[in-house]
Amino acid sequence: QVQLVESGGGLVQPGGSLRLSCAASGSIFSISTMGWYRQALGNVRELVATTTSDGSTDYADDVKGRFTISRGNAKNTVYLQMNSLKPDDTAVYYCNAEGSIYSGSLFAVRGQGTQVTVSS
Repeated sequence: QVQLVESGGGLVQPGGSLRLSCAASGSIFSISTMGWYRQALGNVRELVATTTSDGSTDYADDVKGRFTISRGNAKNTVYLQMNSLKPDDTAVYYCNAEGSIYSGSLFAVRGQGTQVTVSS
């Protein structure tokens, strides 16, 4: 069983920065993709950024140039550095991971979410 634990959310003023962290644990053989999604109140969940095992990254248009996704040295962790935050970035941010476990089965899991609030 694979679990994700997120941390780093909170309240920040417009223009400020936050760094989200997500650590995966369990019988993980490999992780192919890790990413961040967000869901604002009353909205659908949307992609923020993803990164694959070969290092490629993808970002939503409205966070390009402000957010940076990266994998940790252990490769079971992923970070989201968020700069120049705007009130529209306010949402619950969810970590997502896809890969395989030692039995060969595939997994796709999502964390419990961490609240990010951008407000003065």
